[in-house]
Amino acid sequence: MGFPWLLALKLVPWGDVIEHAPKVLAGARRFLDKSRSGSSAASVNPVPTGNGTPHERLQVLEELFHQMQADQAQLAQTNADLAEQNARLIDQVERLRKRSRWLVAGGGLLTLGLVMLAWQAY
Repeated sequence: MGFPWLLALKLVPWGDVIEHAPKVLAGARRFLDKSRSGSSAASVNPVPTGNGTPHERLQVLEELFHQMQADQAQLAQTNADLAEQNARLIDQVERLRKRSRWLVAGGGLLTLGLVMLAWQAY
């Protein structure tokens, strides 16, 4: 059972995975840093509920909205990168599955041929 997994690991385009991994990691770290700083900024500069003019409250809400949009766009990009890597991995696993089927069929035919040769030799 370990043998197909070793083949799967050999067929994975590790160069592509390693090439895209820093981008995905950097995006995830930026998102976490923004979410951490956003939570601390929200606690330091809360949305005014009754204080200030409606115009000031609207400006604060617009800033928060734009920050949330930027965070969501960054998260969507990170998800797209992960989905692309996942699709590549699935493609390679499917190729491995097909090759394994051909290998099993070839091995079966080879075994059948050897049995027939052994049968004729007696």
